Amino acid sequence: MSRWEGLDEFVAVAEQGSFMAAAQKLRVSSSHVSRQVARLEERLQTRLLYRTTRRVSLTDAGHHFFARCQRLIEERDDAFSAVSDQNSVPSGLLRMTAAVAYGERFIVPLVNDFMARHPQLRVEIELSNRTLDLVQEGFDLAIRLGRLGESRLVATRIAPRVMYLCAAPAYLERYGRPHTLSELARHNCLIGTSDTWMLQVDGREQHFKPSGNWRCNSGHAVLDAALRGFGICQLPDYYVQEPLRRGELVALLSAHQPPDTAVWAVYPQRRLLSAKVGGLIEALKAGLAAAPEYARR
Repeated sequence: MSRWEGLDEFVAVAEQGSFMAAAQKLRVSSSHVSRQVARLEERLQTRLLYRTTRRVSLTDAGHHFFARCQRLIEERDDAFSAVSDQNSVPSGLLRMTAAVAYGERFIVPLVNDFMARHPQLRVEIELSNRTLDLVQEGFDLAIRLGRLGESRLVATRIAPRVMYLCAAPAYLERYGRPHTLSELARHNCLIGTSDTWMLQVDGREQHFKPSGNWRCNSGHAVLDAALRGFGICQLPDYYVQEPLRRGELVALLSAHQPPDTAVWAVYPQRRLLSAKVGGLIEALKAGLAAAPEYARR
């Protein structure tokens, strides 16, 4: 009996929270997963999981064992990848996710270009504005925008991202131009996906809560409302660069412009990247750098 037997099944159950979900991830039967975990517990003479009709949870021993097993499996998989990826080309299934608007406009066309160069690759892309759990939901890669929270994921910067406060000349002629944050609070603000705007005061980040009579969770819709003179907006550079250049929008409160954020490629922590993920990240970096919205900086 291999000492590895049952480890993959146990880790999958711990990550997925159920035997059925673990079986689906491993593409085996639920009975096989249950049997392997039971044999593992028997070998260890320790209960690793609490089982009820509704859920599965880790015992104290299970928590400790799970952390160790995750590292063992990652190192084992890295060892195989280190050999198999030598002189290899991107192939197999790559599952990734990105925000809807940015993904449609920038990421998906570059992924399609990458696939055209590597026909052995299969790609599944989920465009969603939710922050999906890459490990729990089995994704290899995510493209995320702005500032990242703390996590065990690895993040690689693939493009800059600058936020602008701006409004149409028609709006400013009618309502005046704000020169301070207190004046900004008296203006009609066009609110997008976020309830707060990030600004900078005396070199420190500060949150501003906009208020106004218009709201939509689409950047393109916010831009259209701003161009029509409905109010002041805060949008990333790739939405407003051209309107600013043409004079259709005017940048405001430049002294309070927040520090640059970024566009990130985020992936589960591994010591070695597979050829498909590493290759795609490099292709995205190069493709975004050449895009007109970035190349004209």
